[in-house]
Amino acid sequence: MNALKHVTFAAGLALAPADAGGAEPAGWQALADERAVIRIADAIDRAVDAQDWKLARSYFADRVTADFSSLSGQPAANIASDDLIGAWAANLKGSKTSLHLRTNHQVVIEADAATVRSNGYAWNRMEGNGDPLWEVWGTYEHHLTRSGAGWKVDGFTFRMTHERGNPWVKATPGR
Repeated sequence: MNALKHVTFAAGLALAPADAGGAEPAGWQALADERAVIRIADAIDRAVDAQDWKLARSYFADRVTADFSSLSGQPAANIASDDLIGAWAANLKGSKTSLHLRTNHQVVIEADAATVRSNGYAWNRMEGNGDPLWEVWGTYEHHLTRSGAGWKVDGFTFRMTHERGNPWVKATPGR
């Protein structure tokens, strides 16, 4: 079994791009950490789309610096993660659904801190006032810190590059 691990590790390194936008992980722990932080960024999207707010909250530290200024016009703020999840839950509920997709992850890990940058797409759908769709494209940046409880997000930024659709869907909470 140990030989299989080494062959799998070597194959993964051989198939990886020569430069994936940052320092390449070295060793099993580095690969495990990289996979863990990518999994968390992706799992937040799945939990939000499923409206599983308890699960979504579990990926965050007690406080998070949240920056959605490109969407809201409000400056970044350090807030309780319960408040961030509460705001998402108040907006995405009932008749309003969402789909979040993420790709092209770039990870930088330095000791017990990690940054995951990725491209993202999201849509919100809600009937009731014309076109039921609003879509947005942009880049995400998650900052995570490792603690005894594992990796937790303590910084979250979305930078919008494009949006289209019905702004009423964006601005109106689900019912």
